[in-house]
Order: sequence, then C-alpha cells, then structure tokens
Amino acid sequence: MVETLQNLMFGFGLALSPSVLMYAFVGCLVGTLVGVLPGVGPLAGISLLLPVTFGLDPTSAIVLLGGIYYGAMYGGSTTSILMRIPGEAASVMTCIDGYEMTLKGRAGPALAIAAVGSFVAGTLSIVALMFLAPPLAEFALRFGPPEMFALLVLGLLVLAYMSSGSMAKSLTMAALGLLLGMVGIDTMSAFFRFHYGVVELGDGIGVVPVAVGLFGISEILLSAGQDNKVVIRTPRLRELLPDRTEWRQSAAPIYRGTVLGFLIGIIPGPGHVISSFVSYSVERRLSKHPEHFGHGAIEGVAGPESANNSATTGAFVPMLALGLPSGAVPAIMLAALMIHGIAPGPMLIKEHPELFWGVIASMYVGNVVLLILNLPFVGLFVNVLRIPYGYLYPAILVFATIGVYSVNNSVVDVWIMAGAGLAGYVLRKLNFDLAPIILGLVLAPMLELSFRQSLAMSAGDYTIFATRPITAVMLLVALTLLLVGMRPNLTRMLKWWVPGRLEPAASGERKEHP
Repeated sequence: MVETLQNLMFGFGLALSPSVLMYAFVGCLVGTLVGVLPGVGPLAGISLLLPVTFGLDPTSAIVLLGGIYYGAMYGGSTTSILMRIPGEAASVMTCIDGYEMTLKGRAGPALAIAAVGSFVAGTLSIVALMFLAPPLAEFALRFGPPEMFALLVLGLLVLAYMSSGSMAKSLTMAALGLLLGMVGIDTMSAFFRFHYGVVELGDGIGVVPVAVGLFGISEILLSAGQDNKVVIRTPRLRELLPDRTEWRQSAAPIYRGTVLGFLIGIIPGPGHVISSFVSYSVERRLSKHPEHFGHGAIEGVAGPESANNSATTGAFVPMLALGLPSGAVPAIMLAALMIHGIAPGPMLIKEHPELFWGVIASMYVGNVVLLILNLPFVGLFVNVLRIPYGYLYPAILVFATIGVYSVNNSVVDVWIMAGAGLAGYVLRKLNFDLAPIILGLVLAPMLELSFRQSLAMSAGDYTIFATRPITAVMLLVALTLLLVGMRPNLTRMLKWWVPGRLEPAASGERKEHP
C-alpha cells in the first residue's frame, strides 16, 4: 500500500507538470467535442490525432489520447439528452430517459448527473485500476473463443430478461440486430455476403447510422406527426442542478454502474457499449418503480453514463498490465507506444514506471478537468432548447447527416440512417424496444467469429462448449434465464396441448373451449 501511494505521488509529479497538464486538458476538450458530434466517436478522433503525438514523449502522447477516449464517453451524452441523438454508440441508453427528462424541463439535472456520474465512476475505477490491474488482467486471459461466445450469449439474454417489456419482443429485436451484423465481408472466409451489389457494405452496416436513424430520425418523425407539439420550457437557474431527491436516486446507480462497467471493460470487446446496456437493465430490474423507466427516470441516466466511463478505464487494465488491447481504441494507443519504442507487456510497469504512474495520475486530473469543463456549460447546453422546433429539427437533420457521412464519406451510410429512421418510427409505433437492435449489431461480428473459432479449435465438436467450465456455467445460466423469461409463453403453449381441454356443456354434452 505504501509503495503504491509513493508511486502515485510520483505519477502526480509528472501529471501536474505544465506540459502534461496541458495535453490532458486538450485531450479532454477534444474528446468532449468529438463525443458531441454524431458519428465521429473516440476511434475516429484518436485516429485523426495520432500523428500529432509522434513528436511528443510517450507519457504526454498516451495522456492526450486517453483524454480523448474518456472525454468522448461523456460528450456523447449531451446530444443524447438534449436531442435524442446518440453522439456515440455507448450513449444509446442515455437517450431513453435523458431525452424524456428534457421534455419535462429537467435537461439541466440530467446533464449534471451525467457529468458527476462520469467523474465518480472514472475516479473509483482508476483506484481499482491501480490495485486490481494484474489479477484482473490474468483472469481476462482465460477467456478464449468459447468463453467469449458464452459471455456474449449470456449478455444478450440477461438484457432481454431484464427488459420491462416482453422477452420475446426483446429477443426479436436483438435477432434483427444480429442479422444486420452479418452483412459485409466474412472475416474468416473473406466471402462478401448480403451486399446486393453495394460495394460500400463490405465493412458491414455501421453502428452510427443505425443508431442515429433509430433514435434521432424516428424521434423527429414522431414529433412531426403530433398534433400538439411538446413545449419545452426554459428552466430557471436553480433548476439546472438536481434536487435532493434526484441526488439520492442517482447515488446507488452510479456506484453499481461503476462496478459493472469496470468489470465488463477489462474483457475484450466494446465494453463501454455493453456495460451501458447492462447497467440500464440492472437499474430497471432493481427499481421499486420500473414503470418510470422510459419516462424520465434519473437512474436511467446515472447508471449507463457511469458504466460506460468506468468501462473506458477498465479497458486500460489489459493494455497496461499485459499489453493486450481490449478494443480498437486501446489497440491504437498500443500502436502509439510502439511508435515511441516502448514494448507493451507485463514488464512495462517495471521498465517504464513513469509512463504507467503518469498515465494513472493523469486520469485523476482528466476527470477533474472534465467535471470543470462540463458542469459550467450545463446552462449553455440547455439554452439550445430555446430554439424553436421549426428551426431546431432541420438543424438536427443537417448535423446528423453530416456526422454520419463524415465517418466513411459514404452516401450509403446516409441512406442507411434514413432507412433506420423509418424502421424506428414503425417499430416505436408498435411498442418495440429499439436498444436491443444496436446491441445485436455491435455483438454480431464477435459472436459469429468466436463461435466459428471455437468450432475450429474442436474440429467441429460442439461439446467444447460443455467441457470448458467457464463456458458451461455461463451457457447454463443463459439457458436458465431463457426458460424463466419465456415461462409465460411456454405455459400458454403447454395449456394449448394439455389433454382434457373439453368441459361438459349445459346440455350434458361436451364442447371444446373457444
């Protein structure tokens, strides 16, 4: 403990130096702006600024890129709350209750809770990163393709089970997302499938155009079809911050989201996306008033926002402790390290303590910078709502279109966004939950790849999923959740087939139930 604290003080000596502090500030500022813009996201932001880091020392380079990473996680919540347009895939769940709070004149508290939740989750997960990095990273190494497949299946079924609506509907939407995720070039055979002559679909259907269409465009279509437009009143100064009840309701979701996000973040894959879905589902299941979710529950903002920021820190565990990236963004950061002549791996902490502890300390500083950057701007962001909807909606369409187009410079993505918007409009009219579509689309490539890799390992023997302990346990839990969640449907089916469904009629004869 004493040695860890001494190392941390050494790291703060580096992180608080003027140059590193400046790069932390720039990274957080750029990350916030990147998160606000629909379609850009942390991956594009870091990729664009990677050449800028070539002339920096390794610590400053990683501090700058790290600031962009966790700054973008917060920035995506702004447009999600104010306009129901997720700036980044991890902000999809924030749209649901955050935008409903905006319609009720509580946009200020929603933005403030998102900022504070991100700060608390980031700070606590950094403490966990310091003390738990080596053992947690070693446990994550046990996850081969079979374990990854079982984990992803379990994640989908957990979310479907915890949804407030029909589990069958949730699984149907998740299956639709998985089908959309099958489009593109097969990673194992390089076969171009389901493209229908559209070359741009080689990389698959992007998450950003689908998310913006399902949540942003469909909201505009729904609002345009209303006879009585929702009037959003401009809040007074004292209404820009949460009241005592909202603080109390947000405390437990913030801490639960922090723990869930950190644990999910260390596992390879889009942990920041998955963790926000899991956190929202857990909070809705644990709530005494689950009927409030989807109608402006502050817990639906606090939990997911804390989870995706905590998962961002969790992704640094395998990256710094073992040199293994848990996603695309950590992989770019590892590339930056190698460009500077530093070999990532288990010896990084011993050979380059100034880098490890400097980055840890800069995360503390970065979280404070994010809080200072975003809390004062809550009032400014809320003032966007003063713009009449007749001007605001066309502006939203323009920015959404530009953001989606800028990802790949592809008109096809714009058409995908439009198609997703129409589909989202119809599905919302039919009371379907749209969030599982995004999760299925995100998980589809990893789910398919891990399944096929598992069969390649066993030469086509499906018993590999039953003979590996971790895999077998997770699949057994998934099956149990499926049976419990589908029990009402199974009960109705069994009653249909139970013999003796005939009852005596008044005349003494027997007739069948209608």
